[in-house]
Amino acid sequence: MINLVILQGLQDKIELVPIDLLNRPAWYKEKVYPENKVPSLEHNGKVLGESLDLIKYIDDNFEGPSLVPSDPAKKKVGEQLISHVDTFTKDLYSSLKGDPIQQASPAFDYLENALGKFDDRPFFLGQFSWVDIAYIPFVERFQLVFSDVFKNDITEGRPKLAAWIEEVNKIGAYTQTRADPKEIVDIFKKRFLAQQ
Repeated sequence: MINLVILQGLQDKIELVPIDLLNRPAWYKEKVYPENKVPSLEHNGKVLGESLDLIKYIDDNFEGPSLVPSDPAKKKVGEQLISHVDTFTKDLYSSLKGDPIQQASPAFDYLENALGKFDDRPFFLGQFSWVDIAYIPFVERFQLVFSDVFKNDITEGRPKLAAWIEEVNKIGAYTQTRADPKEIVDIFKKRFLAQQ
């Protein structure tokens, strides 16, 4: 997840508390977020979770550049893309149970096509937005796993996807929060690819 606090320049307003995802402390579930998911945000006595909800909440309640475009056409496309995130991730994880390269290909093709909707690319809605934030963690993980485990480049034949990944990797708030690639691949191998 992109560090919205850094991206929006809110370091003085929101305290970041790092959590070890593989060994979450008991206090986090007990006192902060009973669902035990990350990230979460406590603000004005209210605790929120779910990444997309947090993006909208921060966008609505804090100063900084808006991550949800005001242009009606871009907003509509953005909402359609956001509504597809669950299907996208489900398709990627399901692909690991069969022929990953063939089964995940339509999901990556969907992104390639979506990245071509506006001329002011390279981002989904022209400017960096909540849509980019929603997709990049999954694309990053699967790009690493497909490259390492299956020797497959998900950007091959998908120039817009390649350009998008390259541009997102120039955003400091993203690169500062990326996990160690080896750690990501190891987690996938243990959780999802143990039988392979």
